[in-house]
Amino acid sequence: MIYDILIVGAGPAGLTAAIYARRAGKSVLVLEKDTFGGQMTFSPKLENYPGFETISGNDLAQRMLEQAMALGVDVDMDTVTGVENGPVKTVTGENGSYEARAVIVAAGARHRRLGLPREEDFIGNGLSFCAVCDGAFYQGGHVAVIGGGNTALQEILLLSETCGKVTVVQNLAFLTGEQAMIDRVLARPNVEILYSTICVGYEGEEALSGLRLRSELDGSESRLAVDGAFLAIGTEPENGAFAALAPLNEFGYIVSDESCLTPTEGVFAAGDCRTKRYRQIATAVADGANAALNACRYLDR
Repeated sequence: MIYDILIVGAGPAGLTAAIYARRAGKSVLVLEKDTFGGQMTFSPKLENYPGFETISGNDLAQRMLEQAMALGVDVDMDTVTGVENGPVKTVTGENGSYEARAVIVAAGARHRRLGLPREEDFIGNGLSFCAVCDGAFYQGGHVAVIGGGNTALQEILLLSETCGKVTVVQNLAFLTGEQAMIDRVLARPNVEILYSTICVGYEGEEALSGLRLRSELDGSESRLAVDGAFLAIGTEPENGAFAALAPLNEFGYIVSDESCLTPTEGVFAAGDCRTKRYRQIATAVADGANAALNACRYLDR
């Protein structure tokens, strides 16, 4: 089957694009390699998405997915490894190949790593990215959160409710998230913040047992014993499969503006995978709508 539009990624951008495209009467396939809902599923409490005073990222993702599927959007699990351009684009995945007249890349971004030795070994063995997923393992214990932006602040607030102590390792001399969230973090009595400090190594045998830290002020090093640690230093795109279709900037993001157009006709980029100032669920949803409307315009011309 040749679809009108194939969407790579089932985060808020991809699911919104699917809803708009299907309502326009287009046949739509969404391919997702990991989790329907993308990064928003890691947010235990959203308080800035219009229409909901508070909602979990998981619940919002489920609602978007159900709405798309109720409209007749096809969904499948596969990791896209390449796209061949033409009047009909061939999208190659690990499990098969798919054809579509237009492609919307909404591949999002993955959790950023520090790139330290044994990092991958410790992921799932004391090193995590998701407090809502793994925080319960450390109830009453001592955990570290590496990072100081909004993502880190959310993790800190959640962990401080169940853990005995939360130590924040922040490379800057200040926290960088929203002031309202910073105020809430600073008010938690079991949260300690190590400013101007970086993590330079992990310690432990099979499981993580500590962090090696270095002060950015005087270069002194220390060891922090912890039961677990959470990396919350942002995300990075995985756009290698689309580099032949759209230029990538020095950080690997697809170069595109709010129009979501790329230099390749019939190929669009939406959400966290493209260059943009703000990466929020609301801006991803806007991208999804723009990409779908422009894809429909391309197909209807």
